[in-house]
Amino acid sequence: MAPWPVLGNIALRTSAIYLLILLGLRITGKREVGQMTPFDLTLLLLLSNAVQNAMTGPDTSLAGGLVAALTLLLMNYLFAEVAGGNRRFRRFIQGQPTLLIHNGKAIPAHMAREHVSYDELMRALREHGIACVEDVSLAVLEVDGSISMLKYDDIPASVAPHQRLKFLQKHQ
Repeated sequence: MAPWPVLGNIALRTSAIYLLILLGLRITGKREVGQMTPFDLTLLLLLSNAVQNAMTGPDTSLAGGLVAALTLLLMNYLFAEVAGGNRRFRRFIQGQPTLLIHNGKAIPAHMAREHVSYDELMRALREHGIACVEDVSLAVLEVDGSISMLKYDDIPASVAPHQRLKFLQKHQ
């Protein structure tokens, strides 16, 4: 069995790697997390292999691996707990939804920032059974990478056009 200082070192190294990977995934954007392509899966697998030694160092013992795995699980649990109770922290970690279409008009600046191509937006329209952008009152890139849409008929007529975004946020 590895000595306690070695296992503590593994826990610290694993925590640092966890934070780095979490930050990296957060920076790459919502689309990268929500829809994995074979390229993304390959990158994720290679990344996990690349950081393995950084977490455990020369210690390849069962105890070292267990400490690294438990540290990852514990950090994930703690982050989820804090995010569940703290809206500001949750927005920092998960991001926030991004408006892609408003009142039948695509918002190219938002699409570019989130790396959503016009073709991807059109595919999402088809998936929702919508023929064209002009038929959409609101389209939102959610934090999980999915695109949700509301057609004009999905919003009650009593909601004024300038209040649609508030209506959507309230009814999520």
